[in-house]
Amino acid sequence: MDLLEFLKPMPVVGILRDIPQGAEEACVETAAKCGLKAIEVTMNTAGATSIIKKLKDCAGSYGILVGAGTVRYETDLEKAVNAGAEFIVTPNTRKEIIRLSNTAGIPIIPGALSPTEVQKAYDLGAAAVKVFPVNCVGGPEYIKALRGPFRDIPLMACGGVNPQNAKAYMEAGANLVSFGGSIFNPTLMSSGNWDEIGRRLKELLAACV
Repeated sequence: MDLLEFLKPMPVVGILRDIPQGAEEACVETAAKCGLKAIEVTMNTAGATSIIKKLKDCAGSYGILVGAGTVRYETDLEKAVNAGAEFIVTPNTRKEIIRLSNTAGIPIIPGALSPTEVQKAYDLGAAAVKVFPVNCVGGPEYIKALRGPFRDIPLMACGGVNPQNAKAYMEAGANLVSFGGSIFNPTLMSSGNWDEIGRRLKELLAACV
C-alpha cells in the first residue's frame, strides 16, 4: 500500500493514546464524520492490541486505516502486526524495526529530529519521517528549514500540532501532520464527549486541505 498516496487527500494521522476500551466504535464514527482517514493506537495504551483489532472491525467499511504508534521494540512490532496494524509509527529510529516492518510489507513512519536522523530514517526505508517533537525545536519554522535540503523526503510534523497551528505546518512544507491530546484528549474520550472531539477535529482537518 502506498500510504502517502492514500493520505494525500487528507494528510493527517490521529494518535489515540490512552483511549479507553469500549470507545472504539464512537471513535471511528467521529473520525468518519469529520473525514479523518488514519488513526494510530500507541502501544503503551492499556489493551492496545485489543483496541487495534476492534477499531479495524469498525473502520474497514469507512475506509479508515488503523495503525500502531509508539512502536519502540521488536516485541511491540510483533504485537502490532499480529493485531492487524496497517501502518507503523515510532518515536525514534531503529534500524531493525524499520527492516522488520518493511519485510512484513507494512509502511513505517519512524521518528527523527536532527537533519542527520531524518536522512538516516529515510535511507533505512521510511515511508515518511516523523519530525518529533517538532514543537520543541521551532515548530513550523523547523519544518521549513528541513525542507530546504530535504525536498525529496516526506515529513510528518508531530508534537503540539493543534487546530491553531496545523495550517502553518502544511504551509511550511510538511507532507503530513499528526495530532494526539489536543483533540483525542484522554479525559474527553473517557467521558464520552465525542461531540467536542469532533468539533476540534473538524477545525484541524479544515486547516490541512
